[in-house]
Amino acid sequence: MIVVGLTGSIGMGKSTTATMFADEGIPVYDADAAVHALYAKGGAAVDPIGQLVPEAIVEGAVDRDVLRKAVFDDDTLLQRIEMAVHPLLKDSRRDFFTENLKAPIVLLDIPLLFETGGDKSVHKIVVVTAPPDVQRERVLARPEMTADRFEAILAKQTPDAEKRARADFVIDTGKGLDAARMSVHVIVSMLRGEADI
Repeated sequence: MIVVGLTGSIGMGKSTTATMFADEGIPVYDADAAVHALYAKGGAAVDPIGQLVPEAIVEGAVDRDVLRKAVFDDDTLLQRIEMAVHPLLKDSRRDFFTENLKAPIVLLDIPLLFETGGDKSVHKIVVVTAPPDVQRERVLARPEMTADRFEAILAKQTPDAEKRARADFVIDTGKGLDAARMSVHVIVSMLRGEADI
């Protein structure tokens, strides 16, 4: 099995690109979706997060906006949250691998692949990129996003240039959906060729 890590900074088009890999028949593990499930009512992360940030628990679920504000206001909080949530994410990732044991290629869609050291546990890395002006325009179009918040998020992420330098494959989503889809197709074809060896 070839394990591919997909990553990219905020607003680069990573989720759309992950869907393109799924359309090519590649099983995709979505770390963001896994976190959403953990934060939902009855999710395994609700109690641990509640112990760290009690006000972030609203109607039995983690309110991500409240949590985000708390992280923004406390430099030490993110690391403590990650220490609580990452073991739970490992469980969901293990379940994904169990379900896809016979797949020749799987893709892990992990926003903070480099920041969490996840790049060491994959065989290939795909980085999604776009020009800075395109990235900024996409992110600032999101509801409740501000320029300050965007800059704060960028400051916590590995710079785009460094991600591209460490990638096996780079997909530029600034060239449009068709170009990105073609890049995905070419990458999947190459990986299938390697998986057959």
